[in-house]
Amino acid sequence: MKKLDYDLVVIGSGAAGGTAAMLAAGAGQKVALVEAGAWGGTNINRRDIPYAAASHFSQTLFGAIEASKFGLSSTSLKYNYPSVLNWNLVARKRAGANSKKLYEDAGVKCISGFAQFISPNEISVSDGKNITAKKFIIATGSTPIDPGITGAAEAECLLPEDVFSLRRIPKVVMVVGGGSTGCEIAEYLAEMGSKVLLAEISERLLPKEDPEAGEVIETRFTKTLGVKVLTSSRVVAVAKAGKETLPSGRKTEVTKVQFLRGGQEKSVKVEAVVLCTGSEPAVDLGLSNADVKFSNKGIRVNGMMQTSAKNIYACGDVADTVLERHADVVEISSTEKATHEAAVAASNIVNRAKGTVNYKGFVRMTDTFPKVASVGLTEDECIARDLRYKHTLMPISGVSAANTKDYQDGFVKIIANRENKIIGATIVAPNADILIQEIVLAMRTDLKLVDLASIPHVSLSLGEAVRVAARRAQQG
Repeated sequence: MKKLDYDLVVIGSGAAGGTAAMLAAGAGQKVALVEAGAWGGTNINRRDIPYAAASHFSQTLFGAIEASKFGLSSTSLKYNYPSVLNWNLVARKRAGANSKKLYEDAGVKCISGFAQFISPNEISVSDGKNITAKKFIIATGSTPIDPGITGAAEAECLLPEDVFSLRRIPKVVMVVGGGSTGCEIAEYLAEMGSKVLLAEISERLLPKEDPEAGEVIETRFTKTLGVKVLTSSRVVAVAKAGKETLPSGRKTEVTKVQFLRGGQEKSVKVEAVVLCTGSEPAVDLGLSNADVKFSNKGIRVNGMMQTSAKNIYACGDVADTVLERHADVVEISSTEKATHEAAVAASNIVNRAKGTVNYKGFVRMTDTFPKVASVGLTEDECIARDLRYKHTLMPISGVSAANTKDYQDGFVKIIANRENKIIGATIVAPNADILIQEIVLAMRTDLKLVDLASIPHVSLSLGEAVRVAARRAQQG
């Protein structure tokens, strides 16, 4: 048999692919990493890191404006937008955006180009070179889904990641999609001074979360940020409408947006349209040539992240992980999940002992202010699965820390089974991403409500709401 070029070829250098390549190289494997776009993947270069940097600024800015109620004089507060863009570039660079050096220093061969399978052991890269390997890991992530909106391509609608490199902040914006990403983008633009319209086809924002979470975010959007929330609305068409003079006096290109709401067709003219309508697995890899089974949900994998071709693995957003096999788990896409799957796949390739993924405890985040963090099942999921459950909702305004910091909106919601073990939770609070961690630990270690309720918490912290919620759920 002809000698193969590599022990392992990883396709995609994002959170999943980069992790797998580094782990395998560290274990002595001869590894190549193929990347079609920017090194480090979309999350570092265009999505997670840019958004985190941008929202840190906008939330700081708006927090200073709101602090006037405490006595801070902020009426003349301004910002320099070029400096904001420069900060975003700095944050990306620190995170390793578009850098091969980390991989190369670890002994990974970095190859630029699009990969297509020729057979289960060979790919062709767009530079014309064929590469063979004993094993492959596919970590190509996802691509924006077709929103089904007439004229979207011709109107040059923006994707979420495009927002963070705009030359100027638009005065009037339509954000299409009120899920996690749509809410994040809408908040950022509103805090930066845009008039924002947010259209969501469902009857509430954040439709995949417990309804109370969407209610809190919608209330803040409408009452504090001036966002026009259009639930039960479906955008059907967009089209360029020429140049017009905005109320601010700025003459600019505008886009006409048509949408259906309440059985009526309505329209509005905006300066920009941002499509936050979701993504789909990036499976255009010639997978049939490698006998890899896939669908529009992604590449089907088993618990070891192995595809139908035994020498090929898939992880991250491109993988169809069949989460319904796992108790207390709902669909989730996150950097943490991707890196966990990559670690399992790489370990199974280099070790005799085989491991499987454990999805219990991975958090779904919406990085608005307040943040929305949820883990495990929602009430809707419990009902859909015909589970017996109980729940409690503790407003954070009921603890001292919320009153001293004037955090009146938010809550801790815990869902437990009849054995008093937590099967789901949602926290809406400024530091929800931190507060949720002890609930994650409780779920991963099968602690009961009484265990969580008996843990001492700092009285002047929002964490006290977790303890009180656990105690109430136990008594309920």
